[in-house]
This record gives sequence, structure tokens and C-alpha cells, in this order.
Amino acid sequence: MAILDPALGMRLLFALGATNVIGLLLVLLSCRCIPMIGQLTSGLVKSKLYQKFYSYHCYYWLFFIVSVILHTIIALMVLGIPQ
Repeated sequence: MAILDPALGMRLLFALGATNVIGLLLVLLSCRCIPMIGQLTSGLVKSKLYQKFYSYHCYYWLFFIVSVILHTIIALMVLGIPQ
């Protein structure tokens, strides 16, 4: 007996994969620690819009981590553990 319908599971995997990419972009674009990103955003750091965006940096991490964990769990439920 399947825990999750395979068609639904694959749709969820695709959607969570997309949220992983979005979450990663949010984290990278709001991170001041990565040298390359820091050089790209150095002029933006002083703008109020970027400061507001940066104020949610910790939440972007939480969103990204939860998305990756859910993606992993559903992948294991649908595809199983590779042998």
C-alpha cells in the first residue's frame, strides 16, 4: 500500500523543488556574507527597500530549510531509498 499517490507525490516534488530554488535565491540575495553577492549588492545595501528585504533574512533561511526537509521526506515516500 502506497503512502502517497505517485502522481501527487511527483507534483509535490516538483513544486517543492521550485520552492527550494526560490528559497535559495532569497537567502543568497539577502546574504551579506558571501563575497560575490556582497559585491553585487554593495550599492543596494543602503536603500530602504534592501534593508526591508534583508530584515527577513532569517525567515528566508527557515523557509528554505523547511522546504528542503519536506522535499526530502516526500522524495523518500514516493521514490524510496535507492539501493
